[in-house]
Amino acid sequence: MSGLSLAPWIMKRPGLLRVLKPVANWYVGAAGWRKLGLRYDDLIADENEVVQKALSRLPKDEIYARSYRLRRAMQQSILHTDLPKDQWLKEEEDIPYLTPLIEQVAKEDNERVELDNLVIERRLPTPPKSQEHH
Repeated sequence: MSGLSLAPWIMKRPGLLRVLKPVANWYVGAAGWRKLGLRYDDLIADENEVVQKALSRLPKDEIYARSYRLRRAMQQSILHTDLPKDQWLKEEEDIPYLTPLIEQVAKEDNERVELDNLVIERRLPTPPKSQEHH
């Protein structure tokens, strides 16, 4: 899973964003996934149930594209080389495709747990008050 993100909090603070954006860009370059043609969401381990459910909801063409990117990156890793620069993934192409589905599955699972643990109390009707006048 993707985990906790400070991004929304940082994005609301322009001064902090100005300071951290170059660091984030440096990190992305140093991590090197785009040099292998990978998207960030390709790095999410698929070894848990939530991610497996999210993967099962992907369209077939996205499953194929993910598989292709991962195999190509594995080949480049074995060769200890990056892809040619014209094949590197551009920043604007690194669009989350799996994270929204993971969040949706996690939300559904949380709702299911809440509903499974819902306690329903049966209240007995209160007797009507007598209409006596004193």
